[in-house]
Amino acid sequence: MFFFLYDSLLLVCLSFSFYSSASATNVASYLARRTSSQVQSFTHDFNVALGVVLTSREKLQPQVHLTTGSQTVFCKSDAGATSAGSNSSSSSSSSGSSGTTKSTGTSTNTASAAGSSSTGVAISTPYRLVEEHVGSDFFDGWTFTDAADVTTHVSQFYVAGLVDYVDQGTASDNNLTEITSGGTAIMRVETTATVTGNRQSIRITTNNVYNSGLWILDAVHMPTGCGTWPAFWTNGPNWPDGGEIDIVEGVGDNTNDQATLHTLEGCSLASSSSSALGITGSVITSTDCVSTGGGCGIRSSSTVSYGAAFNGNGGGVFTMTLNSSGIAVWFFERSNIPSDITSGTPLPSLWGTPFAWWSSPTCNVTEFFGYQSTIFDTTLCGDLAGSVWSDAGAPGQEQSCATRTGVSDCDTFVQNNGAALQEAYWEINSVKIYQIPS
Repeated sequence: MFFFLYDSLLLVCLSFSFYSSASATNVASYLARRTSSQVQSFTHDFNVALGVVLTSREKLQPQVHLTTGSQTVFCKSDAGATSAGSNSSSSSSSSGSSGTTKSTGTSTNTASAAGSSSTGVAISTPYRLVEEHVGSDFFDGWTFTDAADVTTHVSQFYVAGLVDYVDQGTASDNNLTEITSGGTAIMRVETTATVTGNRQSIRITTNNVYNSGLWILDAVHMPTGCGTWPAFWTNGPNWPDGGEIDIVEGVGDNTNDQATLHTLEGCSLASSSSSALGITGSVITSTDCVSTGGGCGIRSSSTVSYGAAFNGNGGGVFTMTLNSSGIAVWFFERSNIPSDITSGTPLPSLWGTPFAWWSSPTCNVTEFFGYQSTIFDTTLCGDLAGSVWSDAGAPGQEQSCATRTGVSDCDTFVQNNGAALQEAYWEINSVKIYQIPS
């Protein structure tokens, strides 16, 4: 305000000094130019300060037993898994203020630092795009597992899933993978009418691994139906030593997504109360995240965050942040995706309360989570989808699969009803991973 008072006094003084109307006009013109320049300078300084505040706020933001009925425990390990692919190269690494990336492949890009919201207001974000899978290049930078599923289990007495994961060439030849004319990526399960053993399916793992960052999955469709058990997740080395983060997971006809952590002993939720945890979801398993107990799962309150309900609603976006403060997961319906996500300038501090949040004070991220690979898979039956075959009560599963299908066990149904697996496929717009650089 000081410069406005100063110029007012200057106007009075100059008015006594000049007697002609032309002189008065020149004085007024001078002051108008001076005031405009100072206002522009003030506006620039304010915008710079606002950007610093938003960036600082983002860095401090807390990114924020086998059961039956309404409770479901999910767990997958990499023990004994083998994979084959042609997308690997020599390893390299780079570090940032928020973590480190280890690279054994390609398909990395960068994004601009600022975008605009739906109201036209500029958005500044500290995050930079470090990996993107989209369009015709979607499958670049992934390794296809080429082995039977022997890794999905919730106890030491696990039952392997009823699928054989296939390499990229076989997947393409057998129409299990596809890039559509609209640029979406498809990953299917084999739908041959009857099989005597396992069905073919897809499991892909990123070549790059990260120990912190922001993951964004934009999906149009996910596998659904009795016998299915799909997941989008991350996994550290030497499971469960490096931790596991299930971002999207469910079974059968579920309608609500479940996010779960699996770790070594020592990681837990501080409470089973949603309000105490500051989440919109519900704790539906143990508060102890130890893998031998099935992990600590939180179910989304959204009835369109999984399965047929998700697919019928046009899909949506799942996001996960992993940093020293903790681990958070959000879900956004297609009609409610934040503009900062669609503009490529994500700012989690604008997203509101996550549906799942594990805080570092009770689960030290640095201690329990190593470099995370990113994984898609769809298995059938196995420890989970098979074991809850006769259970009812979970959202969307008001009737058990045994009742709905008239078949007493999962394996028999899956092996003899290929047509029932027509909806067992992923359709993905994109997967993007961001980090805060140094």
